[in-house]
Amino acid sequence: MQFQKAVQVLSDAAVEFIVIGGVAATFHGSARVTYDLDICYAKSSGNLRRLAKALAPFHPRPRGFPSDVPFVWDEVTLRNGIVFTLQTDIGEIDLLREVSGLGGYEDVKHHSIIVQAFEREIATLDLPGLIRAKRAAGREKDLSALDELESLLEAREE
Repeated sequence: MQFQKAVQVLSDAAVEFIVIGGVAATFHGSARVTYDLDICYAKSSGNLRRLAKALAPFHPRPRGFPSDVPFVWDEVTLRNGIVFTLQTDIGEIDLLREVSGLGGYEDVKHHSIIVQAFEREIATLDLPGLIRAKRAAGREKDLSALDELESLLEAREE
């Protein structure tokens, strides 16, 4: 996964997005390895257009989608979905319009901070928001990350 390239492309295209998931956890000091970029994105028409245009050169397709079945990547596709698990030329990117335990983009924004990463200023979930989202998602991989994330939060609060 080319995290730097993906984040730079989205940032440079003025896409409104917040990094969530494993990459957000690494920003807070997690030692876990992640292989995809998870983002929450704003659903305004302008943002959907910018997001579709930014990722188009990297040939996004749903992961596991048969290669012989046509897939149209555009603003309309983004408007009609809530979660996209994409395979692109720069790696796996998951796009979420809503985050479990937090809500939509504006709600997630209230639980975000700005960090310097990949030569850009980007929004990412704050540590309490990340913990809340992982707990609400309830998947084994999310729940197994909670001990480390809660320890990082405790250390930060001391």
